[in-house]
Amino acid sequence: MRFIRTILCAAALCAAAAASATPAAPKNGVEFVTLPEAQNTDAGSKVEVTEFFDYACPHCHAFEPVLADWVKKQGANIVFKRVHITRGGLLPQQRLYYTLDALGLVEQYHGKVFHAMHAERNRFASDEAVFDWAEKTGIDRTRFTAAYRSFGVQASTRRAGSMMEAYKIDHWPILAVGGRYLTSPSLASQAVAAGSEAEQQQAALQVLNHLVAKARTDKK
Repeated sequence: MRFIRTILCAAALCAAAAASATPAAPKNGVEFVTLPEAQNTDAGSKVEVTEFFDYACPHCHAFEPVLADWVKKQGANIVFKRVHITRGGLLPQQRLYYTLDALGLVEQYHGKVFHAMHAERNRFASDEAVFDWAEKTGIDRTRFTAAYRSFGVQASTRRAGSMMEAYKIDHWPILAVGGRYLTSPSLASQAVAAGSEAEQQQAALQVLNHLVAKARTDKK
């Protein structure tokens, strides 16, 4: 789990490499990292882009509309997926995400969950808090609760933990491209010392463009 931290430290010490790298011409070990072992994806001829995120993370909240706009512009060029991280145990908000996913409601309610956590200060600290919110927003409580407690949602949360380990995820938001490359706003802005969070986000999108093209070349 210390793979990315090790890369970040090495990049910080390697001034010469950083000086020559930019989001427009990113370098491995500076604005992105390459996994020691590529992970299998099921995107076919397209490039899979997977976001590892946490509803409780303010940086994930800030990045969401920017990333959503980028994904929309990619159209059929990519297959976009999300993985809600785990932090040492089952999180009600993680099970909330996978319940929405199981019910086909992510796109309708994803932004609303972020709003509830960061604007309305609903921490989703318990299962009942999640059920109350779902009912309040118009989702059938009985249907939602059944899905929330289903084996399918439990399996999704376990898979999220396995993917975090396989992709060596130790900070978020972070994006995996083609099962092989990782970048994030914090990684993408290493060499340019981007000041604001918005600048870091834009740096990440530039690196994403590069990595999607790179992953597409890898497939040929």
